[in-house]
Amino acid sequence: MRISKSFVPTLKEVPNDAVVTSHILMLRAAMIRMVSAGIYSFLPLGYKAAKKICEIIRQEMDAIGGQEFHLPALNPKEIWEETNRVEAFGDTLFHIKNREYVLAPTHEEIMTFHARNVLNSYKDMPQIWYQIQTKFRNEARPRSGVIRSRQFLMKDSYSFDTSWEGLDHSYELHDKAYRAIFDRCKLKYFVVGASSGAMGGTGSEEFMVKSDAGEDTVAHCESCGYAANVEVAESRVNSKIRDEKSKDVYEIHTPNVKSIDELCEFLNIDESECAKSRVYIHNGEAVLVLMQGNDEVNESKLTKALGGNIRPAHPEELMEITGADAGSIGPIGYKGRIIADNRIKDANNLYSGANKNDYHLGGIDLFRDVNNVEYLDLRTVLSGEGCPRCENNLQVFSAIELGHIFKLGTKYSEAMGAMFLDENGKENPIIMGSYGIGVERIMACFIEQHNDENGIIWDKVLAPFDVHLIALNMKKQQITEAAEEVYNKLINQGVDTIYDDRVDAQAGVKFKDADLLGMPLQIIIGEKKLKEDLLEVKIRKTGKRFDVPVDEIHNKVKEILTND
Repeated sequence: MRISKSFVPTLKEVPNDAVVTSHILMLRAAMIRMVSAGIYSFLPLGYKAAKKICEIIRQEMDAIGGQEFHLPALNPKEIWEETNRVEAFGDTLFHIKNREYVLAPTHEEIMTFHARNVLNSYKDMPQIWYQIQTKFRNEARPRSGVIRSRQFLMKDSYSFDTSWEGLDHSYELHDKAYRAIFDRCKLKYFVVGASSGAMGGTGSEEFMVKSDAGEDTVAHCESCGYAANVEVAESRVNSKIRDEKSKDVYEIHTPNVKSIDELCEFLNIDESECAKSRVYIHNGEAVLVLMQGNDEVNESKLTKALGGNIRPAHPEELMEITGADAGSIGPIGYKGRIIADNRIKDANNLYSGANKNDYHLGGIDLFRDVNNVEYLDLRTVLSGEGCPRCENNLQVFSAIELGHIFKLGTKYSEAMGAMFLDENGKENPIIMGSYGIGVERIMACFIEQHNDENGIIWDKVLAPFDVHLIALNMKKQQITEAAEEVYNKLINQGVDTIYDDRVDAQAGVKFKDADLLGMPLQIIIGEKKLKEDLLEVKIRKTGKRFDVPVDEIHNKVKEILTND
């Protein structure tokens, strides 16, 4: 590809709307351009890299028996209503044409639609179907370039089995394929236990990359390898030790005290002595949740435990539900369902709100004073807390989700009537799995992990081109002739080459663009070296430079690329 005849609009300056490294470099290196918030066009260089990623994915999916589909992005809304996911996705789901259709954020429903029409016997399974397709999610706050966007390219696959053991096998095949894909894409990643979220199902894992640009938060132990999304992560923390003697409940006037910190300061107590109260609405009914001190309710854990629809109670609802505003709510006298975190199980001598504004109660004994408390793991883990599997501590950090695999079970087959007859002629729901990979996220994560102050550092496996040929002072005939000869021979030998043949561009501009674009090898044709029948080669990853005779350059390039 000749730069003079191609669309490679590199940028010198960092765009104002880009703060994440991959976003900055993808814009500067002429890979993408924003059309609207969360919507990007892929330019030729970016699309070449994306196609390489897609081909790696195809090869590994085909290797585990996957069969590629191409499904419509435009789906009839009624198919989604069969699984109640119109409501589950909420405003994230794009609706069009008087809300009769939706733009698919994923394709469980459509795959199940096809499966229920053809997979009618145990003899028809197992099956693995996949596609690489554009998806749409109406993100409220798209950010970080292609990492969190409204339109994105995704590989999603689906397994169909007749038994739970079959699902386990399909799940393991995908786990193996995903590791092979990310290894081939030269990514440093780790695997975490995760919440299935709106997908539902019996189990899931996420493949993650540590990054400040990440939208997920992960708890990880470097010692034993424990890793989990904070939506499901556990930690080893001290629980409230029950005092030998329980005090009687007593009322305390606490004017203008609204937070745990304010209560601790007012009463000169430790936060471990406090039971913080939060009110949630679960399927239309109020639920009081108790946490120790400043521990935060993990709403993903709460949702998984209770099922259905959950939301925090609105401020205007609290007075009607409890008789008090936020900051003065507590378990004594509360008439509804009460759930508490395991950390304060059966604790006594606690302080909490009195369900009366500007008042708190002391001496609360959850075992004695509060009936039918349900105890669950509800807290969000914090950095520095003990690992649940070893004696070391957890680190909590941001990460980017590359891929997610789910054991869906029969959630979709039961909802949509995808049934099969087993060996005994009995009708059963198909047992399913769902497995997704973000194509653009692989690209962004690679760039996050492989860059320097000058630009991207591509590995040959994903690089848009293998070689960046730089011809200096092309007004000289001998430079032009030599460059043309080298370029044509590289192309004829199957070496994908981008050729900077711009006549008027200064050498400094060409060098800066070459480092910004980041192809694995740079070949520089300059007047001084050429007089000695030499070309200069630069390895982008290491910065190493060396001279190669003109008639040996093609073999040397092949050798370097083969051994890289």
